[in-house]
Amino acid sequence: MAEQHIPKNTHTTPPMRVKVKILRYNPETDKKPHWETYPVEAQPSDRVLDVLNYIKWYVEPSLTFRRSCGHGICGSDAMMIAGRNRLACKALLRDVVKDGGTLTIEPIRGLKVEKDLLTDMEPFFDAYKAIMPYFINESPPPAGERLQSPEQAERMAHSSNCILCACCTTSCPIFWVNGSYLGPAAIVQAHRFIFDSRDEATNQRLNIMNQNTGVWRCRTAYNCTEACPRDIPITTIIEEVKRAVMYQQS
Repeated sequence: MAEQHIPKNTHTTPPMRVKVKILRYNPETDKKPHWETYPVEAQPSDRVLDVLNYIKWYVEPSLTFRRSCGHGICGSDAMMIAGRNRLACKALLRDVVKDGGTLTIEPIRGLKVEKDLLTDMEPFFDAYKAIMPYFINESPPPAGERLQSPEQAERMAHSSNCILCACCTTSCPIFWVNGSYLGPAAIVQAHRFIFDSRDEATNQRLNIMNQNTGVWRCRTAYNCTEACPRDIPITTIIEEVKRAVMYQQS
């Protein structure tokens, strides 16, 4: 068996020794998910993604998870870390587990698990597509840009920061029990266009929000706001959309 190359520890900070407990599932061999534990030595400043990469590269090559940019921009490595939805590339080891402790990692909930930490994101993106997440304006274009005032731009500033990681939607208890609910992320995306002063499809999106799969499913649990890695005030945004729907109907 070839000797594994493990990088030498060049840090002056003492490493942490933790047990990483991962909920694993292989549909080809497993009837149901099961836990597997991997002892790891890592720096407190290492990210959970670094730890997962180490396990995959040096310990268990079959471990499956999604990741891409590694900088909290693409949103692809959302998972349940220490009982809470987070991005693995943003969660520091020292913030989620104590030295000598056990760190649990599970797939995000409410979506079909394809393998290990990898979930089927199609239902999530179907909800995203349903709110028409694109600029609609049939008026003749002006000679220059379609301008907004700073106040108008600020109205949609928070919802424009969504990276579609699904942390919010898959932390919602309503989404867990009712997969037809569009979910917080789709409502945030709808908000971005509903309150865009240049867009002309506000009423169409408000009609979508007013359906039984829209904003009225929200029970204001605040799970979505707590889970958002971009600090978007999601519950407040949903309430703003609710008020806009009520105003439309009055």
